[in-house]
Amino acid sequence: MRPAGSRRPAAALGVLLAATLVLLPATTAYADGIRARQWSLEAMHTQEAWQTTKGEGVTVAVLDTGVEADHPDLDGNVLTGEDLVGFGASEGDRAWARHGTAMAGIIAGHGHGPGNADGVMGIAPEAKILPVRVILEDGDPSRAKARSTRGNALAEGIRWAADHGADVINLSLGDDSASAHPEPGEDEAIQYALRKGVVVVASAGNGGENGDHVSYPAAYPGVIAVTAVDRYGTRAPFSTRRWYATVSAPGVDVIIADPDHKYYEGWGTSAAAAFVSGAVALVKAAHPELTPAQVKRLLEDTARNAPADGRDDSRGFGFIDPAAAIEAAGRLKPEGLNSAAYGERYFGPGPDTAESDDDTAAWAAPLAGGAGGVLLVATVVLWRGRRTHGEDF
Repeated sequence: MRPAGSRRPAAALGVLLAATLVLLPATTAYADGIRARQWSLEAMHTQEAWQTTKGEGVTVAVLDTGVEADHPDLDGNVLTGEDLVGFGASEGDRAWARHGTAMAGIIAGHGHGPGNADGVMGIAPEAKILPVRVILEDGDPSRAKARSTRGNALAEGIRWAADHGADVINLSLGDDSASAHPEPGEDEAIQYALRKGVVVVASAGNGGENGDHVSYPAAYPGVIAVTAVDRYGTRAPFSTRRWYATVSAPGVDVIIADPDHKYYEGWGTSAAAAFVSGAVALVKAAHPELTPAQVKRLLEDTARNAPADGRDDSRGFGFIDPAAAIEAAGRLKPEGLNSAAYGERYFGPGPDTAESDDDTAAWAAPLAGGAGGVLLVATVVLWRGRRTHGEDF
């Protein structure tokens, strides 16, 4: 990732936080257990989608913290990006690239070792990651002093990504505080990207147990906003419920790669957004002519485990299914590049809808195996790689 150099640093996004995956130390496990724990691969029908494409030729911009390009699960898949924060931890520091690396692995991890059988496999393992640093890690020593400011790094990053080859922009971040509000510069940047044919995906927010406040950038028009469900297809309690929810994706017990070359299990709508960005990369690889609006409609129309009324605020139109979207896309015709808008409800609260029953998903039965309630806040060190430097969490 290229440093900012002589660029005048953009102010840190103090209230624009990553939809964090909580990381705590626990027991170790064998490397070959990592892939078996990636329940999302089966739930999202990836083997079926990979018969058509694994994302080759598509670039996904990860606007986040840094991304560790030399992680064994990402080696060769990370392009030269940009640092629009310009201060705080430096490349190579532990508090520089944890969240961004985790999201990149979900999107385009390819595993490692013989036959790439070890480590994290992403949804689009042949896609490229374009890292754009727009936020600070939770553990960055500069974060405390930056909390009171919200600069233009996100808006600038969206435009930069759109101008530097991104086909998809992943925004696993957001402001869902009680004071959250739309920023015209961010909205304009998203509309700019959409007009250039770039699909924009964002996490719906982690405020489901704290008021369900509207989260930006998820609520901007044209964005594919993603809520989180567990392996049973049940809405994660932390996942924000709002009118802008488009689809749902795995957000509980998610296996993530870390710059310390260990693997962790965590939760968050940030992970759910990354899964959908990977799915969009597959759709765009198979059908590059599709517009952002067409891609969004495809995901809505082909989602599985749809709510009783077709859509609700907790899971959108249902669970993401990239294989079905790819098949349905073959029946579409290209149309003009037009960004989407909500019209009169542009930034309104949205309609009140009854919360849908959190029924078990159709794909849950073969994945359920074993007991137990979901532990939302604990995460597990699943495997320690060969590199051992750095302290544990």
